[in-house]
Amino acid sequence: MMVQPSAKLQSFWNHPAGPKTIHFWAPTFKWAISLANVADFVKPPDMVSYPQQLAVVATGVIWSRYSMAITPKNWNLLSVNVCLAGTGLYQLSRKIRHGSMAKPAKAAEPKE
Repeated sequence: MMVQPSAKLQSFWNHPAGPKTIHFWAPTFKWAISLANVADFVKPPDMVSYPQQLAVVATGVIWSRYSMAITPKNWNLLSVNVCLAGTGLYQLSRKIRHGSMAKPAKAAEPKE
């Protein structure tokens, strides 16, 4: 006797953005970038790269909007990109706060 999968599981499996498509797997693997960014929260702020984090934020914002403009709606794509934008903004805020709290360099003392 073969067990039939539930209707919800079948619906998920056969969804146009389900696990049988690239529309599922691309955002799923993109979670690794978000997790790497979260792991970098423990790094010193001076190690954070402005260009990298700006790219992460831009990617998150652009693709979040795109995920809601396409049919079918891709909620996995939306969630990963909202997370990307959020972690990127947090990293940028750490870098900016670190830069604004940095001690000003001492002026060179005049030679006599």
